[in-house]
Amino acid sequence: MQVNSPKDLKKLKISQLKVLAEEIREVIIDTVAKNGGHLAPNLGVVELTLALHYVFDSPQDKIIWDVGHQCYAHKLITGRRENFHTLRTYGGIAGFPKREESPHDVLDTGHSSTSISAGLGMAVAKRLKKEEKGKVVVVIGDGSITAGLAFEGLNNAGYMKEDLLIILNDNEMSISPNVGALSTFISKRMTGNLARFVRKEMEKLFHHLPGGENFLQILKKGEDLFKMAITPGALFTALNFEYVGPVDGHNLEDLITILRNLKSTKGPTILHIITKKGKGYPPAEADPETFHGVSPFDKKTGKIYKPSNLPPTYTEIFGKTLVRLAETDPRIVAITAAMKTGTGLKEFAERFPERFFDVGICEQHAVTFAVGLALEGLMPVCAIYSTFLQRAYDQIIHDVALNRAKVIFAIDRAGLVGEDGPTHHGAFDLSYLRPVPNLIIMAPKDENELQHMLYSATRYSLPVAIRYPRGSGEGVSLDWQFQEIPLGKGELLKEGKDALIIAIGNHVWSAFRVSKELEKEGFKVGVINARFLKPLDEELILGQASKVPLVITIEENSLYGGLGSAVAELLLENGLSVKFKRIALPDKFVEHGDQKTLREIYGLSEKALYDTVKSLLS
Repeated sequence: MQVNSPKDLKKLKISQLKVLAEEIREVIIDTVAKNGGHLAPNLGVVELTLALHYVFDSPQDKIIWDVGHQCYAHKLITGRRENFHTLRTYGGIAGFPKREESPHDVLDTGHSSTSISAGLGMAVAKRLKKEEKGKVVVVIGDGSITAGLAFEGLNNAGYMKEDLLIILNDNEMSISPNVGALSTFISKRMTGNLARFVRKEMEKLFHHLPGGENFLQILKKGEDLFKMAITPGALFTALNFEYVGPVDGHNLEDLITILRNLKSTKGPTILHIITKKGKGYPPAEADPETFHGVSPFDKKTGKIYKPSNLPPTYTEIFGKTLVRLAETDPRIVAITAAMKTGTGLKEFAERFPERFFDVGICEQHAVTFAVGLALEGLMPVCAIYSTFLQRAYDQIIHDVALNRAKVIFAIDRAGLVGEDGPTHHGAFDLSYLRPVPNLIIMAPKDENELQHMLYSATRYSLPVAIRYPRGSGEGVSLDWQFQEIPLGKGELLKEGKDALIIAIGNHVWSAFRVSKELEKEGFKVGVINARFLKPLDEELILGQASKVPLVITIEENSLYGGLGSAVAELLLENGLSVKFKRIALPDKFVEHGDQKTLREIYGLSEKALYDTVKSLLS
């Protein structure tokens, strides 16, 4: 069917919408099989997306997708069908809502639990601007709504009693067919025009009668108790929300009927729907965790393509190393914020279930929970992606560092992560962590150094942050015996007289290879593996920098605040005058695209480093 806008959608009959839903699923499966992406979440909300755009008038009505990893059907029916094959590729459409792409994307998102607060702000703005038309609709999942920010938004929205419709997309809760059918029947009746008319007329009548207010309160309590008896809506009712549901999120007729009823309902309302992640694609239905965010795969078999002969990933090495360390040190416990598989903790969870804690999408809680464990003598390892650790910055400063609590941060996905784009690049961790007192900051040059850094972190007395990239390691051999790295000591890989490259993390070996190539052309370029951003090996850097006319730093982090800034400050404070060049990510939000392409564009590929150094030497 040729649907290029919500207006086209509204011309269809419900029977045609059902056909369209299956067509959309096929397009999503085909595209994600080729490009990778979030499959299971998107397949689970196809009917909901169609019902929303069938009933509401986007963009006049604001539809906010929490996280945004379920917006593919939304993109397909809001003018991006022709370009959908470019999903998540460089220069193509983004895998998350993006305001510059379409007026139907009302909020750039990628992190969870922001939708309710933003939606409440939009609802208040509409009221203050006296806009009579337009509803604010928030779609949030059962995982995202557990986060503290979501509860803060719910609490404030219920208190303010603004006109806000929240759709809770519940794809985990089981619900029996009988209760589901009864709940759907009641939801349709209680949100219907007649029920709302009778309720309003009764309120008008009893407001004028002696004791009428008390009687209305009794009736309201009775209605709430009745709904609570057959639904799980007690919490939302307590927060002053009108609770509707749960209803089948794949039944288009019921969804459309209820949404039509709720369109004209005023005040804070929760519509609770039950959906199935991966709906319509058996491999994703059977294993929604694997197909949540997935690499390219064979559509027929569901088998994920994995290039052969690649070295293990940093994530895998971290997971295996932590298991080895935990075998001999019972103090070690592991914490993740709803990313057990993504952070490499699956084996740890299986081996040491009593020492593994998945706290849900609650990074702030994860960090302060780790502090409590640490202050009682345990050794918590907090495995969180770089971009998500940003959400717990206050806890790192106020709870970890101030208390000198021995927490080890395993910061995965540091640097460029690729196709997920600006909301997921780990571009800022070196910058935001460096000012924090009492915090050791490290980054390994390869997977072997990662395991030694993790071991060393257990030996140091202060909290430690170890950041490492997404993807495969260098392919170096792994030492079986762990070695403690002296605190704050970098590594001189090569001496030079024409220039010095100071690198940290996954660009150290690139710098070394570039130095070797330049040697063939008569240039002697030194290379330092910084290892530590904090404490910086000042003696090594000053000693080598004083021997050369040119110093270059390279890091996969923001240009401001990281290694380059630290070295520049060091040279300036010690009066060392040399030509100086920083190579890092630019002062912008880097777009989506594969890692190789992005590194080439932003001067972080090996070839780009070679060209830059040679140009400066020439």
